[in-house]
Amino acid sequence: MSRLEEALAAGRFVVTSELLTVNAGGLDAVHERFAPFEDYVDATNATDNTSAHAHASPLAVAIALQQLGMEPVLQLTCRDRNRLALEAEIAGAALHGIENVLCLTGDDVTAGDEPEARRVFDLDSIQLLALGGTMARGTYLSGRRIDPAPRLFLGAVENPGAPPYDHRVDRALKKVRAGARFLQLQVSFRPEQLAAFMAEAVEKGLAERCALLPSICLVRSPAALRYIDERVPGIEVPAPLIERCERAANPEAACFELACELAERARALPGVDGLHLISFRREAGISRLCQRLGIPTRAERETSGYRRPVAV
Repeated sequence: MSRLEEALAAGRFVVTSELLTVNAGGLDAVHERFAPFEDYVDATNATDNTSAHAHASPLAVAIALQQLGMEPVLQLTCRDRNRLALEAEIAGAALHGIENVLCLTGDDVTAGDEPEARRVFDLDSIQLLALGGTMARGTYLSGRRIDPAPRLFLGAVENPGAPPYDHRVDRALKKVRAGARFLQLQVSFRPEQLAAFMAEAVEKGLAERCALLPSICLVRSPAALRYIDERVPGIEVPAPLIERCERAANPEAACFELACELAERARALPGVDGLHLISFRREAGISRLCQRLGIPTRAERETSGYRRPVAV
């Protein structure tokens, strides 16, 4: 059982993070990226060509994370691989004892810097989850046996802030039926949308069937917020939030305060099992946020059984 699965099964509040992309530099470059927050997170995502930009392969980065003592979450997108390649990646991860696999469809190639790349999309995220489940039961899609079957802890993503809003929980339930046991929710700068999603998730039983981890994004400047609003698919940053940070005497501090506010509101929502923290700051922003919110280190959570505060 992976550390992430164990923490969630025990009912502990979990913290996951996203590793800044890696292009070169070996194990030192990987460790440099997670060292500032390694005491706080249960697992770190090895991203897969984020926003359709090429980087070191997620399997290579996941293996590096594991070698360095950090629990990896292997991201796999369907944009760049057919089912044979996806099966090979999952089998290869299992050979190294990597169990956490996050299944995504992937942004279109037009979001990246090589828009002439050929799209694959042989499968989508729901079909990839089903593929993972098939392999965990001991066969490839062809029916050929895998012995021993890989142990997998499958997850997916869902966006509570993208239309059609009234279908998002139902879509998430499809992913759970396909095999997802945790969902990292897309960054939302509109707390009311996340609250509405979580309320419906509790009402429809989604929160009972899988772990839900809202994402919080830490940036250093209002310009970064504006970039996310204009260039990152599926995320909207309300203009008043950007303007508030721009008008602040210390814009960088204002951006950090915004992340803390969003994180505090998210973790207090019924049905939330932890937070997924994404930082574009090359410093200990994630650790500072955890300290600010009173979230203990991973070791302390493991010994104390720390759970999220209950809203009253």
